[in-house]
Amino acid sequence: MDKIQPQLSAEKEIASGERFAFGKNWLKFLRELNDERISLAMASLEQYLGTGYLYGKSFLDVGSGSGLFSLAARKLGARVYSFDYDLQSVACTQELKNRYFPHDPDWIVTQGSALDQDFLNKLGQFDVVYSWGVLHHTGDMWQALANMIPLVKPNGKLYIAIYNDQGKRSRFWRRVKKLYVKSSFMLKSIILGIAFIRLRGISLMIDVLKGRPGYSWRNYSKKRGRGMSPWRDLVDWVGGYPFEVAKPEEIFSFYYAHGFILDKLKTCGGGLGCNEYVFIRS
Repeated sequence: MDKIQPQLSAEKEIASGERFAFGKNWLKFLRELNDERISLAMASLEQYLGTGYLYGKSFLDVGSGSGLFSLAARKLGARVYSFDYDLQSVACTQELKNRYFPHDPDWIVTQGSALDQDFLNKLGQFDVVYSWGVLHHTGDMWQALANMIPLVKPNGKLYIAIYNDQGKRSRFWRRVKKLYVKSSFMLKSIILGIAFIRLRGISLMIDVLKGRPGYSWRNYSKKRGRGMSPWRDLVDWVGGYPFEVAKPEEIFSFYYAHGFILDKLKTCGGGLGCNEYVFIRS
């Protein structure tokens, strides 16, 4: 790693059943990473931020996870600073840097928390602050959302994705996730099996009826447009605890009150998944 902060408590939280092992899941995703997935991730960033926008810009990846989008931003010409709370996620991001940009001073990888004010205060400001599907897993989402504000330069962009609030369904999934992280390997396997049938079963059955078995599964990364893996995303969804949610209007009102203008919005149609936001700091 380029720069190590004092070890945080993610590993203790994982061991005690208070947190999902996000990094362990992303280490397995790296086995599936290829040029096509990287290209899809790059296209996703340009779709929301603008073609060519990242070239020469500073890019902060808050909760870098697998490191795929840090890599995509660097390939698009940004100066990248990546951090994650989970040490194995940090290791994933560092592995991608070692593969594609070894010894590159314009890509820094470290450990840190979106809730650690002392750490964040040392980072400065960035043209783009990116945190896709991360801040709702911190254990204090609204504080994490607030902590992003001073990191964005004036006229800079904040690109976040936050789980949609589905009311009772969200509360149901929170219970599932909490159970999952505290469960034995056997029970985790059972929970994943049930979730697989519930969340993927219908689309796979439709594929069979259309005479194209497994089509949706094989083309998941293209359909979602982010280069991700269907199985790794499923595991991440089922196990992703801590877990908080918000309605689009709540996120909009929160950042509007802090001087941000909504530039782009993509909702999940009131259903399962993340709403995506790009704000500009005025």
